[in-house]
Amino acid sequence: MRRQLSAVFALAATVALVAACGADEGSSSNTTEPTGTTETTTESTLPDLSGQSLTVAADWSGAEQESFEAVLAEFENLTGATVTYTSLGNNVATTLGTQIEGGKPPSIALIPQPGLMKQLAKDGSIVPLSDDVLAVADANYAQTWIDLATVDDDVYGVWFKAANKSTVWYNVGVYDDAGAAIPETWDDFLDTLQTVSDSGVPGLAVGADVGWPLTDWFENVYLRTAGPEKYDQLANHEIPWTDDSVKEALGILGDLWGNDQLLLAGGAQRTFPDSVTAVFGDTPQAGTVFEGDFVASNIADQTSSVVGEDAKFYSFPSINGSDPSVMGAGNVAIAFDESEATSALMSFLASPESANIWIARGGFTSPNQNADMSLYPDETSQEIAQQLVDAEVFRFDLSDLTPSAFGGTEGQGFWAEMIKFYQNPTDVDAAAAALEAAAVAAY
Repeated sequence: MRRQLSAVFALAATVALVAACGADEGSSSNTTEPTGTTETTTESTLPDLSGQSLTVAADWSGAEQESFEAVLAEFENLTGATVTYTSLGNNVATTLGTQIEGGKPPSIALIPQPGLMKQLAKDGSIVPLSDDVLAVADANYAQTWIDLATVDDDVYGVWFKAANKSTVWYNVGVYDDAGAAIPETWDDFLDTLQTVSDSGVPGLAVGADVGWPLTDWFENVYLRTAGPEKYDQLANHEIPWTDDSVKEALGILGDLWGNDQLLLAGGAQRTFPDSVTAVFGDTPQAGTVFEGDFVASNIADQTSSVVGEDAKFYSFPSINGSDPSVMGAGNVAIAFDESEATSALMSFLASPESANIWIARGGFTSPNQNADMSLYPDETSQEIAQQLVDAEVFRFDLSDLTPSAFGGTEGQGFWAEMIKFYQNPTDVDAAAAALEAAAVAAY
C-alpha cells in the first residue's frame, strides 16, 4: 500500500495550488434547461440511518465549511445519521494518503483534483458509484461531468461544487463612457478592447507576475480553437506542445499580448489581485480583466465597486465559431466504502436538494442542472452558474491535470514559459519548443 500511495503524495502540491488559485479559487449533448427539481426528490428515497455515523472530509474551512456543514446537517435531519466533518486544509493528497495508509480514510472526501481521484481509483482506495447513486447523478448532471468522474469505464465521483474560469470582467462605467459593446466572438472582443482604449483607458489589464492567470488564458483559447479532444490529448501529453494546434492558440494570444494599444503596461510585474484593482479601483486604469468567477470576491474585498452594478462579466468569447465552452475547476465527492450510509450521502450530494442549500447561502456554484437557479443570491451568481450548466463543452483546468512539476510550480514549466511568452509574444515556435521541453522533463 505504501508503494501505491507514493503517487498520491506526489499530487499534494498540485492540489494545494488548486485551492490557492480557485479559492476565494468531454463534450456534452445534454443541454436540458435546469428545472429546479427532479420528478422524484432524493429526500423521499433516503433510508432511515438512525444510529449510523459517517465521516466526511474536504479542503473547505471558514465560511465554506460552515455552508457545507449546513448541507450535512440537512442530511442528518432527513436520515437520522451522524456526520462528522474534517477540513483537510490545502494538503489534501498528503492528508488523505496518510489516512488511507493508516486504514482510517473518511467515508467520503470532496477533493479538488481529478488526477487525485483517478490515482485513488487505480489504487483501489475508492469505490465506484453504486447503480442507485449513478442514477441520481445521471438525472442531474450533463454527460461532461459524468465523464470527468469516470476512470476506466467506471464512474467514481459526483461533482458537487464547481468554479467557472471562463468569465471576462469589465468596468461598466468605463464601457458605457467608451460606447463599448459586449462581445460574443474573439474578433468582437478585440474590437471592444480597441474601443475602450480609444476612449483613453487601456482596454485590458493582465496580471502575469506568477504565471497561472496566463495558463488560464491559454487553456480557454486552446479549448475553443483545438476542441475538447485535443485538449484532453495535450493534458495527457499524447500530442506535443509543438503541435500546430498549440501554436495556433499561442499565435492568437501573441497578437493580443503584443498589442500595446490594448494592454495596460506592466503586466509582467502585476499580480492578479492588482489587475482586478486596476479595473475596479476608484480611478480605473483599464476597462477589462479576465479570470474566473472568484474575481467577484476580489472585487468585493479590494475595491468599492459593486458586483452586478459597477462590475459585470461576459462569457469568454467564441473563437472560429466554437461551441459554448467553460474551463473550470471544482470539488468531486468520492467514496471509500460501500455502506448504505455512504451511498445515501453520495446520492444526496448528487441531488439538487443538497446543492440548493449552499446556493442560497452564497459563495457557491453548482454544476447540477436541476439546482434551483432562483436561489442564487444575486443576478451575477445566477448568470455564472447558468453559463456553467449550459456549456456544451466543459474541461477541467489543464494545468491541474498535468504533473505539478509542469503545471503547478512557480518559476518553472507551464507557468514560467507563459510568462516568457507574455514578455516576448512574437516567437511562437520558441515558446512551443520550450513548453514541450518542460513537459518532457515533467511527465
